[in-house]
Amino acid sequence: MAQIEEFVIGALSTSCAGFFTNPLEVVKTRMQLQGELKARGKYTVHYRNALHAFYTIAKQDGFIKLQNGLVPAIWYQMTMNGFRLGTYQVITNNGLTKDKNGDVVIYKSIGAGAFSGCVGAFMGSPFYMVKTHLQSQSVQQIAVGYQHDHQGMMGAFRTVYSEGGILGLWRGVSAAMSRVMVGSAVQLTTFSKAKEAIAKKEVFPKGSAFVSLCASTISGVVVTCFMTPFDVVSTRIYNQGLDAQGKGLLYRGVLDCYLKIFREEGLWGFYKGWGPSFLRLVPHTMLSLLFWDQLRDAYCRFKGGNV
Repeated sequence: MAQIEEFVIGALSTSCAGFFTNPLEVVKTRMQLQGELKARGKYTVHYRNALHAFYTIAKQDGFIKLQNGLVPAIWYQMTMNGFRLGTYQVITNNGLTKDKNGDVVIYKSIGAGAFSGCVGAFMGSPFYMVKTHLQSQSVQQIAVGYQHDHQGMMGAFRTVYSEGGILGLWRGVSAAMSRVMVGSAVQLTTFSKAKEAIAKKEVFPKGSAFVSLCASTISGVVVTCFMTPFDVVSTRIYNQGLDAQGKGLLYRGVLDCYLKIFREEGLWGFYKGWGPSFLRLVPHTMLSLLFWDQLRDAYCRFKGGNV
């Protein structure tokens, strides 16, 4: 398969998944910002859990607000995962993740996943920042975190550019790269190994979509456990307001964010929004990897080639 086609398939598969899981992303973002740098019991709890957050947002903001940030979210999925999955598959196609017998080597797969994740995170960072800003916007009664006064995706880009220039569009990219690097390495490695193991056991017929479905489900569970702390830090860094000098109002950088969350909120602070994150990541991982795998199979059958 041509390299450009790998990037297109990666973009299509994850943007399809992003449309269905964006409401959970909105809920997750709100819960991660709730009680920012405050100890438990010292702040108003607007969102008790994922289900209550759905109800509260629909009631106070309006049902349509559960799709806040959908446009930049789709662009983010297309850009970040197009480059991430495309880069990973190009590496795989060149045999760089396997041994001489054709079996997946864990440390090579982790390295390939981490590298491809960094590439994807860098390319998609501006869309992720705007998506976070828009998803956190709400009426004052249930507002959490810094409230950015953007009017849609293009308005957000204009504001961010006017405040920080072209470099301002990549503010927070270091947090995003560590987030996606860990998530990508875990996701793609567990998916590859699980798919390989399931196929060898011949639990399902050869070429069955259930092989990809089971492997992506396993991958989604593992990703949630490893990725959530990095996800919380990334959300906080991206969403914070800026002072007159363009510096963050709360965090000087990624390490400062980790230290402040741990000092003020404790270890649990890193797992805020774990419920909706799990509910989002598992189906998102399942859908994106399933779409990715099936689109590649379909394309290869159409071209008469091999996966």
